[in-house]
Amino acid sequence: MSEHLTADVCVLGAGPVGGTLACRLAAAGIATAVVDRAQLPPMEHPAFDGRAYAIAAGSRRLLKDAGIWDRLAGSACPIKDIRVSDGRLGRAASPLFLHFDHRAAGEAAFGHMVEARSLRVALNGRMHVLPTLRVIAPATAEVERRDEGATVRIVGGPDIDCRLVVAAEGRDSPLRRMAGIPVTHLPYDQTGIVCAISHEHPHHNVALEHFLPSGPFAQLPMCASPDALDGGAPNVSAIVWTERTAIARSMLALDDAGFAAAIARRLGGHLGTVRVVGRRWNYRLGALHAHRYFDTRLVLVGDAAHTIHPIAGQGLNLGFRDAMALADLLIEASRRGEDLGAPDLLRRYQHRRRPDNLLMLAATDALDRLFSNDNPLVRLARDVGIATVHRAPPLKRLFIRQAMG
Repeated sequence: MSEHLTADVCVLGAGPVGGTLACRLAAAGIATAVVDRAQLPPMEHPAFDGRAYAIAAGSRRLLKDAGIWDRLAGSACPIKDIRVSDGRLGRAASPLFLHFDHRAAGEAAFGHMVEARSLRVALNGRMHVLPTLRVIAPATAEVERRDEGATVRIVGGPDIDCRLVVAAEGRDSPLRRMAGIPVTHLPYDQTGIVCAISHEHPHHNVALEHFLPSGPFAQLPMCASPDALDGGAPNVSAIVWTERTAIARSMLALDDAGFAAAIARRLGGHLGTVRVVGRRWNYRLGALHAHRYFDTRLVLVGDAAHTIHPIAGQGLNLGFRDAMALADLLIEASRRGEDLGAPDLLRRYQHRRRPDNLLMLAATDALDRLFSNDNPLVRLARDVGIATVHRAPPLKRLFIRQAMG
């Protein structure tokens, strides 16, 4: 006979969004279980692998409330300024640019860059010390949802009776598919390339977003990691490079010297000589949006509900905003003794999050279509637009608030 466990909430998916949500709920005293298909310790890569996350200032509140931020603070690199420019490969960037200064926002930083492995280690460490959180991984789960509750059956393990199941399994969410929730897809003929570089000159905590006809190219400041450095270089940045898929394949096939030269050609010379550190990662790009965020005893968060173009670096932060909104609603409802899986509560979550997510989907899609072309008239219009925002403090503050979450 299977062992039976009881929880208020069961989160399927222990990635950054699902794991952080589980920690936040458990820290507030809500009995929570988190289940993941993968074994968690191997996800703590012992060596730097080139991946990093941009954590917006608004997302830090969730990580702090979940007890994760204090485990990250030492390795988080502040983004103090952001520079946006437009250009063409092999030519100097347009003299019309947009610069965001953290002092104008009244904050110490717009956000922080955090190594993927650092966040994984912090999450794993926090999840295993919370008395109200049960972690089950690796595990295969089968979910039965009823009007009165749900049961998550772990193959070869316990059954978990709960009030609410959270789908945090990513863009191919099996739970979303089983619930029959339709999605809208926006394909892009683009591939995202992610890696890290060491460079000769310091980045001064400035992030660069350089728009090129094939897609945006971003350099994001990171704190130096001793095992990430090449010859003891103290300067490290993350690269998020969007390229037409055919060109991306040829770039990824280059040796390290050729790949570094391709990065330098797009980056410009302000950081001096660059070298690639860690692995190269690549992802086919596409946007997705679920037509609804909940079903009977089920709610979607993060990539299970929506994915967007990486042009603004807000994908993970939208997921964190989902987790923040859902956690606030569930904690409030728990204190009032309400049913945590009630349809009205889940509808309120959807009402809070869907407009923001749809707005960001539309904005990033429009930005990609606007900037990922080489039409001279469009180039002139967008360069003038960039310069106009740069000289209009109210518009700049609007963009700053959105970027900071």
